[in-house]
Amino acid sequence: MTTIPAYDPTLFEGAAWYYARYRPQYPPVLFDLLTEKFQLDGQGRLLDLGCGAGLIAIPLRDKFKEVIGLDPDADMLLEAQRQAAEVGATNISWVKDRAENISLAVGKFQLVTIGRAFHWMQRELVIEHIYNLLSHNGGLAIIKTYEDPWNSEHPWKQTAISVVQRWLGEKRRTGQGGQGEWQPLAVPHEEIIEKSSFNRQANYEVKYEKSWTIDSYIGYLYSTAFCLPSFFGNAENRKKFEADLRESLLQIEPSGRFTEELPITVIAAWKN
Repeated sequence: MTTIPAYDPTLFEGAAWYYARYRPQYPPVLFDLLTEKFQLDGQGRLLDLGCGAGLIAIPLRDKFKEVIGLDPDADMLLEAQRQAAEVGATNISWVKDRAENISLAVGKFQLVTIGRAFHWMQRELVIEHIYNLLSHNGGLAIIKTYEDPWNSEHPWKQTAISVVQRWLGEKRRTGQGGQGEWQPLAVPHEEIIEKSSFNRQANYEVKYEKSWTIDSYIGYLYSTAFCLPSFFGNAENRKKFEADLRESLLQIEPSGRFTEELPITVIAAWKN
């Protein structure tokens, strides 16, 4: 029997509002790719695991008859409901749970998507669940994005991380109320799928241009597990951090505007 580690409710504590507004939105070219590769036609069902604030489930809703977004964070789901209501999305159900706990009782799906979340999951177990939940010709799309500044070659992102480290310490924080430390994955997602029951796999890449202001980048940082607003202790410290970041970034680019080309990798797999 597989033991599932307890969920850490502090992982994105206080981040949901920022996540919904400042995480880069997935571009239309990504959804066009998913529509083509998985032959989406407005029928069938979508399961979006680790759905967060609905950044995949909501834009893809018109490609399915029914959508389920699942996430263990209640605040994220509340933001997802708000965003869905704003665009009149009525065919999405939001479920508070972990991907590791999902059962066959939810029925079959044409497509299962996972955005910026698979690295937080017990991957082998989740892949097994997904395989069993897919219809005969169903598919899986794991979507990897590369906006993370920790390993970026952009001088302005390196500067941003140096400011974060100045305020929060050298280590990259994650979970446990800010006391946890980030551990890179030892095995890539692709290898997990290769060892699973899926018998066909392919990778696709799309690119898009993302523009930032200093304010939007501050919002992005507050949406991450390594720079949660609560890590700064109080509002006064946050103001000082923001002023420090603003001054440091303006030294790199006086306009305060930054543009980058970001890739997205889709790890696709089909049941048959």
